[in-house]
Amino acid sequence: MLENQFIADYQLNASKKIVYTYLSTASGLQEWFADEVRINEDKDFIFNFDQDDHYAKLTILKANLHVRLDFFDPKRIHEQVDSFIEFKLDETELTQSLFLKVIDQSNFYNIEELEVIWDGLISKLKEIIGG
Repeated sequence: MLENQFIADYQLNASKKIVYTYLSTASGLQEWFADEVRINEDKDFIFNFDQDDHYAKLTILKANLHVRLDFFDPKRIHEQVDSFIEFKLDETELTQSLFLKVIDQSNFYNIEELEVIWDGLISKLKEIIGG
């Protein structure tokens, strides 16, 4: 069982459609999230961080709203998935502000480390999208 679940909301100044592309495609994620992102013949995402591959299945994909990636060990593919990253986009009607909710459930980092990591990643995303 995982002990660390990081949840944070980030305000972005861009359209849902633009941000969604950076959350749901290999090319978009490679721009800000990982050193390299590939998709294999089974449609699994392969994220490379510091010369190390991490595999994930895209388990939720709702256009311009919601993306979830469940990470797994390709050598133990039939084991239960415990680690995931989820992105949810929400636009407030009154102000038309766009918020990105990040949910990262992981046993690799503590909450403080995850906060620093995600703050840096979202800053990079904001630089790319201009928001």
